[in-house]
Amino acid sequence: MRLRRLARALPAFVLIAAISGPVLAQDGLTYQQPPAPIADILDKKPTPTPSLSPDRTTLALFDRSNLPPIAELAEPMLRLGGYRINPRNNGPANSRVSWLTGLSFQPVAGGPARAVALPEGARFTSPGWSPDGRSVALLMDAPTGLELWVADVASGAARRLTDPRVNAAAGGAYDWTPDSAGLVVRMVPQGRGAAPDVSRPPSGPTVEESMGRTAPARTYQDLLGNAGDEALFDHYFTSQLTLVPLQGAARPLAEPAVHLGAGVSPDGRFVLRTTVKKPYSYVVPARLFPTEVTVIDLQGRTVHQVADLPLRDNIPTPFDATAPGPRSVGWRSDAPATLVWAEAQDGGDPRTEAEVRDRVFMLAAPFTGQPTPLVDLKERYGGVTWGDADTALVYTRWFNTRHETRLVVDPSNPGEGRVLLERNYQDRYNDPGFPVTEANASGFPVARFTSDGRILMTGDGATREGEYPFLAAMDLTSGRTDRLWTSASGDYESVVGILDDDARRLVTRRETRNDPPNLYVRNLDAQAPDALTQFPDPAPQLAGVTRQLITYTRDDGVQLSGTLYLPAGYDKDRDGPLPLVMWAYPAEFTDAAVAGQVVDTANRFVRPGGSSHLFLLTQGYAVLDDPSMPIVGVDGAEPNDTYIEQLSASAKAAVDAVVGMGVADRDRIAVGGHSYGAFMTANLLAHTDLFRTGIARSGAYNRTLTPFGFQAEQRTYWEATDTYTEMSPFTYANRVNEPILLIHGEADDNSGTFPVQSERFYAALKGHGATVRYVVLPLEAHGYRARESVGHTLWEMTRWLDQYVKDAGPR
Repeated sequence: MRLRRLARALPAFVLIAAISGPVLAQDGLTYQQPPAPIADILDKKPTPTPSLSPDRTTLALFDRSNLPPIAELAEPMLRLGGYRINPRNNGPANSRVSWLTGLSFQPVAGGPARAVALPEGARFTSPGWSPDGRSVALLMDAPTGLELWVADVASGAARRLTDPRVNAAAGGAYDWTPDSAGLVVRMVPQGRGAAPDVSRPPSGPTVEESMGRTAPARTYQDLLGNAGDEALFDHYFTSQLTLVPLQGAARPLAEPAVHLGAGVSPDGRFVLRTTVKKPYSYVVPARLFPTEVTVIDLQGRTVHQVADLPLRDNIPTPFDATAPGPRSVGWRSDAPATLVWAEAQDGGDPRTEAEVRDRVFMLAAPFTGQPTPLVDLKERYGGVTWGDADTALVYTRWFNTRHETRLVVDPSNPGEGRVLLERNYQDRYNDPGFPVTEANASGFPVARFTSDGRILMTGDGATREGEYPFLAAMDLTSGRTDRLWTSASGDYESVVGILDDDARRLVTRRETRNDPPNLYVRNLDAQAPDALTQFPDPAPQLAGVTRQLITYTRDDGVQLSGTLYLPAGYDKDRDGPLPLVMWAYPAEFTDAAVAGQVVDTANRFVRPGGSSHLFLLTQGYAVLDDPSMPIVGVDGAEPNDTYIEQLSASAKAAVDAVVGMGVADRDRIAVGGHSYGAFMTANLLAHTDLFRTGIARSGAYNRTLTPFGFQAEQRTYWEATDTYTEMSPFTYANRVNEPILLIHGEADDNSGTFPVQSERFYAALKGHGATVRYVVLPLEAHGYRARESVGHTLWEMTRWLDQYVKDAGPR
């Protein structure tokens, strides 16, 4: 299409705007800077990211890169089998990598952090602790590929272990051996040669056929499209499993294959690997290609085949559906070499009546016996937390009801499970948290227990007054939970790690409304924690901003809330009502009481980043952040059948609330959102007159383009044609009579939000004489990464709102 050709041809930026007279493409506009102080905040160095070592003695602090320049995103990118890769280094595309730029080790006992000497200009990704906590592995970017490096905690020295041949195209490129003596690494095969030449004319058409076989597929992105793509996929995703010791020579394991995963067993004797094979598909991503899951030994010999799965392009459309055969295959954390996996007992179709939905199996080395059923489940398998030889927690979920079950199972006496608790997993007030896990001697996560046999739990601790993270002990017999520690009133302090066997000394991350997040050592028997870091406020320009949780009620009685931000120095009595921006994202619920849960944020330290709408506070706008937009289905009704009515009622209640407080002028309120929030924005402009304008970023507007389900809608277009039609703002483009700003990344990778969604919505709006501006950000995916793109997005938003909200007169 013309728009896409323009987007690829222009080095900077493309803009399509509806103006009086002819509709023209503007190709002379360069990237613009947002007004002060937004640009200064965007360029501040990010706060380091911490990671506690398995031996509980050291924190690794990783320096993060700032927003990358657009030139970095302009590196070549290939879209293959649902992945985006950089052919230069055989790793993820730059749009999907947040590079790390530095590493230092902070002793938990206190004292200064010690920086690790890395090459000048170093950037790396995928850091991982060795099981013994003495080393950190990382993937270092080099001109011709990715190198495996290792940093030593004791000396602070870092060294290269491999040449630039690490194959990280499918992610997870290495796995430590349990003895910490080496790593199993996916490497580019020796002598691979140049990539296939796919520029030659095709030898024939590309043909797909179904031949009467039912095979619904969701709107996946970045799929293979022709024989040339298949050749490139084979070239870049074929890897050689290689054992790379910290000392000594590396040696290959088995033959090269298209690996999507590989993990060493807890005893270090085996590798569980996942490979895909032909025939490939052009309608589903690589993870659904024909797949073999096998176990090999460290001599590369195949000792067991777990699964040989066919192409899975026919999974039913409901969200609780899955493919037949083994799935979620992994190692049992607390055993030397025991495989664990789940298999659907209802054919993978939730519409089939079945008492048992999933069965979980185990099989121990040497893998010659029959699999042992661990537990039968009435819902879909959601994972397991391993504890010890006779205790594990198995999780199940059922999306259609938002129901979760947790069962206690005894791996030494498999076959039965005891229900520990059941809950609506959207219920924040009654969330018991999840078990505390830490790496065992093999580096695998296992649950922490108290000396009297209770399991340690951490959670967010959501209440009406705010979130107050906690550490608790749960009795797995009675389900009773005792709080050992809770974040103090006014603080938001969460557990990073536990330092002692009695769980009395913790590493925590603490913030308050006015204090930025920092790391502490907290002794539960002492009054105050000891500070380990002193990271500064990254945006002191926003320190004077005020915020409060406001609550209000929808016409149907559903309780709603939102966080109201007011600019620094604002005085309602002196300054009167402000122009206000409402930025939201709808959510679906099956329980009105859960939908109406309110959680204050008064104890959180909030600073914007990226293209956040909160930057508008520096420009004199009030912001109602995340006002509740619940879409509730009760008594078996589908939420989306009344989507427009509920959405409009929620928006009206929010507008009435801020106007009633005297902080907003009813004639100067805008609505905006990203992704599903953009979909919401377009619908509110089409179906209400509550707002002067809207900003819709990276949205989907025509649900016939996502016919096999979207967001939380499980029905297909043919099962709910009226709902799909009525929910699509594209259907009502002729009713949008307020200005709307559309922004979209040219390379959007999110399911359903193809750029054509904005392209065609713009055409529909333009065709009906709407006031609309359409901005395409070259090289950007669903979220915007480049400094130029982020800055320009904020410039567009500010400029648009100034014109149609701040400086607009009465309607």
